[in-house]
Amino acid sequence: MQSAKPGEGKRVPRAGVARGPDLPPALARWFAAQGWQLRPHQAEVARHALAGRSVLLVAPTGGGKTLGGFLPSLIELAGRTKGGRGVHTLYLSPLKALAADIARNLARPIMEAGLDISIGIRTGDTPQPERAAQMRRPPDILLTTPEQLALLIASAEGVRALSALRCVVIDELHALAGTKRGELLALGLARLSRLAPASRRIGLSAT
Repeated sequence: MQSAKPGEGKRVPRAGVARGPDLPPALARWFAAQGWQLRPHQAEVARHALAGRSVLLVAPTGGGKTLGGFLPSLIELAGRTKGGRGVHTLYLSPLKALAADIARNLARPIMEAGLDISIGIRTGDTPQPERAAQMRRPPDILLTTPEQLALLIASAEGVRALSALRCVVIDELHALAGTKRGELLALGLARLSRLAPASRRIGLSAT
């Protein structure tokens, strides 16, 4: 696969051979304990994303899209020397129930690998006191929806929380493309490009 030019994204196919990144020791031990190895497409997504490129991963359900999308962030967060000053990774989902499922799936490797990584969920069901706490002390990974992103970037607190953003993971892209919610998301992403120009994007889609 050829490298993207600066500012361009790469479409990563599900199959193929790719050289994976070196995993931090805690993550490497966790993978070994599961008896797992990175799939080629997961390794290639990580390789391109860690180089600062935006990528699109297309894989069917059960194809490892979630791990592929979050692996670069887990690698970076596991290797940091101290806590961050804001949200490192923003996950955007068309469904609030999916955001909750992803949070549970992420919590397992983070807990079992002993990683100091915090996760937060912000949807229409999130109580206001919890939203306020997220702005005072932003989680490393924030899972939300296009509508909540619009609210975040319209507030001074949200702008501060997202100013150090490094990665945006956009799930179920096929469900958002060509819809009004997709247009809302596009506006939010355009604003994020101004707030955090160094952040990369990882799109996940089943088709």
